Amino acid sequence: MTDLLKTLLPIIEAELQHQIARLDQPRTRPFYEMLTYHMGWSREGSRPDTTGKRIRPILVLLVTSACQSEWLCAMPAAAAVELAHNFSLVHDDIQDNSDKRRGRLTVWKKWGAPMGINVGDALFVISNQAITDLEKYYPSEIALRAARVLHDTCLDLTCGQFLDMSYEKRTGLTVEDYWPMVSGKTAALLAACTHIGALLGGANEEKQEAYRLFGHHLGLAFQVQDDILGIWGDEAMTGKSVASDLVEGKKSLPVLFGLSKQAQFAAHWRPTGITSAQSSQLAAILAAEGAYDYAQNAAREETDKALESLKKAGPLGEAGDVLLALANQLLKRQQ
Repeated sequence: MTDLLKTLLPIIEAELQHQIARLDQPRTRPFYEMLTYHMGWSREGSRPDTTGKRIRPILVLLVTSACQSEWLCAMPAAAAVELAHNFSLVHDDIQDNSDKRRGRLTVWKKWGAPMGINVGDALFVISNQAITDLEKYYPSEIALRAARVLHDTCLDLTCGQFLDMSYEKRTGLTVEDYWPMVSGKTAALLAACTHIGALLGGANEEKQEAYRLFGHHLGLAFQVQDDILGIWGDEAMTGKSVASDLVEGKKSLPVLFGLSKQAQFAAHWRPTGITSAQSSQLAAILAAEGAYDYAQNAAREETDKALESLKKAGPLGEAGDVLLALANQLLKRQQ
């Protein structure tokens, strides 16, 4: 971790705590504590690693600084994107029936789905409140543009989640159906982070678009890598069961490729009822039919596009160096 990141992270955390403290009132304190629990700050099992990596707010601040502007002024936007990300996580956990996140019980599992929905809603509203704080540091038209990017992105998140859930019961899907889904679920928010960072950094329209494309392709590459790790990852590194995505019936990029081949994998795959033992054999069949190489090539192509867009954006200074290093780290991750 660089000195710059060591400086950014505690300030990001303080801003997130400041924004969520809107609920820290006598009548709503138990509700407030549900949010602090989800954010990884309180109750049983809370540790530094239960907060997540805060990649999204870091991207906002690094891009703003790499445009040679004061990153501290962009802090409300950094908090807003992280809160939006967490609202989607809380709702996803309910929709996916997930009982654990970062080794702890999910909010809905601990307090019930109705309360979980309300926690997600609160995070969404506070995200919208946080980004309006940009008016303290920027002209109203810039703050409004940043808010519009965030609002459009939140709609994209719901569209991506709709496609993901609707794909569970659809047949005949192809790899072409994959990209619109992950563009909404994963790439949209990363693209918003880099776009908002460039906007607040004072970049011109051309550079804003280059930064937006950097975040977009970074998100796509990140998701394809996640698909690969979900089937062939090292369990000790990822913390997930080997081939867990096959057990869960996820229609990830390797799975859609395998189904399109209409060969041995397609004959044995089904969305439910696959055991862990069967999944290991299916993963081997899937690799033999070329899905692993196909996904690796797709990740490599998106990685190249991301780095080319970043080069075109021309990040400057220490933040520019850290941004490039962080991108390379994310694009070559093993967990």
